Amino acid sequence: MAKRIITVSRQFGSGGRSIAKLAAQNLGYTYYDKELIKRVAEETHFDPDYIEENGEYAPGRTAFSFSPVFSGSAHYMGGMSAYDFLWVVQRNVILELADKEPCVIVGRCADFILRDRDDVLNAFIYAPMDFRADRIVRLYGESDKKPEERLKNKDSRRAVNYKHFTGREWGVCSNYDIALNSASIGVEECADIIVRLARGE
Repeated sequence: MAKRIITVSRQFGSGGRSIAKLAAQNLGYTYYDKELIKRVAEETHFDPDYIEENGEYAPGRTAFSFSPVFSGSAHYMGGMSAYDFLWVVQRNVILELADKEPCVIVGRCADFILRDRDDVLNAFIYAPMDFRADRIVRLYGESDKKPEERLKNKDSRRAVNYKHFTGREWGVCSNYDIALNSASIGVEECADIIVRLARGE
């Protein structure tokens, strides 16, 4: 059966975003990544940079997590922490987008949020550490941290966030319909596999 919604979860540095974007282009589906952040920013009045940094990562454990970063006027949060409020709005936006049109959604627990639909294909993109370390240095440059440390930090924060809001383990194959190793398969072939599955071929 054809799938009108694709969710792509990914290890940092695996090329998941590139795969998702290419799959969306080949399917003629709308691609939601930065665009989703923009929609959530409009709903929450949070700064887009804050949403991008915190919408997929571990909930804060300090007083700062209860103080939202606004790009405009204050917004009523009903006593929720900034992280919980952001989760609620992201969830609602993802549900609306899935109802609106065929699309590819990157990250943000979309696989869990849309778990009750039968028109969704959930993909997880992973790759060995050395492949990902080389890739992030080529794409994002060097930093004061070793690339392996950057990878572990990003993935650890994603895992904690996913566990916090879904109760499930991030990256476990049983949570997804397909898991693809982008290092051995390649970005274009990974995208092609997703396209074929989405079309029911």
